[in-house]
Amino acid sequence: MTLEIKRSYLEIKSLDDLNDSSKPSENYYIELIKEPDFQLNKFFYKNVGKKYRWTDRLIWTDIQWIEYINNKNLKTFVLKNEKDLAGYFEIIYHPLKNEKEIAYFGLLEEYHNKKLGSYFLSCGIKEAFKENISRLWLHTCTLDHKNALNNYLARGMKVFKEETIRV
Repeated sequence: MTLEIKRSYLEIKSLDDLNDSSKPSENYYIELIKEPDFQLNKFFYKNVGKKYRWTDRLIWTDIQWIEYINNKNLKTFVLKNEKDLAGYFEIIYHPLKNEKEIAYFGLLEEYHNKKLGSYFLSCGIKEAFKENISRLWLHTCTLDHKNALNNYLARGMKVFKEETIRV
């Protein structure tokens, strides 16, 4: 069976273009993971991505995960509700183009439908622009959460490329 998937690439070129979203409650905060922990990234990848067919990294060995998260251009941020993990995003800096990419972004299922996605994405965009970059970009597809594309657009990101792939 062939499945058609629409992939959209989005970007934002300035923090001035951000349509910010407010914090839903004081219980939530964003934390940079200062000491890389491949188990944390692996946990989020599996648990956030399980409904959206994130499968390419499921075959990775621990060594591959360790190599990935020890990339000096990768930063992992987590959303916490008090001490509980709620979501994560990974930002990769591409120095040759002076741009950043949100490689993975998502919330654990129990934190869906709580108006957290817009706040969390706003935080990710602000975090990326703390350094003087030319743009922040990401991609999403029709397999991702039904509100993903709308959230990216609502925060001020613009589509710069679309493609249809068949799997």
